[in-house]
Amino acid sequence: MAENLIIANGGKEEKYALLYKQIVALIEGERDTIANMANIAAMIHFTFNFWWTGFYRVCGKELVLGPFQGPLACSRIAYGRGVCGTAWKEQTTQVVPDVEQFPGHIACSSLSRSEIVVPVWDNEKVIAVLDIDSEHLATFDSIDQEWLEKIVRLL
Repeated sequence: MAENLIIANGGKEEKYALLYKQIVALIEGERDTIANMANIAAMIHFTFNFWWTGFYRVCGKELVLGPFQGPLACSRIAYGRGVCGTAWKEQTTQVVPDVEQFPGHIACSSLSRSEIVVPVWDNEKVIAVLDIDSEHLATFDSIDQEWLEKIVRLL
């Protein structure tokens, strides 16, 4: 699939707009959430060349690693811990320009410098989070937040 992904040459907004259309087309008719998470993580990762892109699924009182692209990751994250656990607890997207400044940041990789975590909802309940890390400071902004929130609503 990655070799069939068309990447827009424009700015970030144009890349997200095209990516969104491609994700809609790819997951249409696929009801398996894990399969869709896997393809969405790969498509985002390939389009933007982020350091780490993936999902953590809510399993009881912790987040458990789901489909991802990138280096090894933490397997489990407690409720309210780190950026992912905080996004789950507060039920809001977390945009972190410098992970070193985030209280309780979990350093799965010392190369991660900035992060965005977006809750994935099923009706009124958070069922997962989309976690994206960058090797660069202040990578993520309101454009990323808007489009990633829109993308996870497809799940």
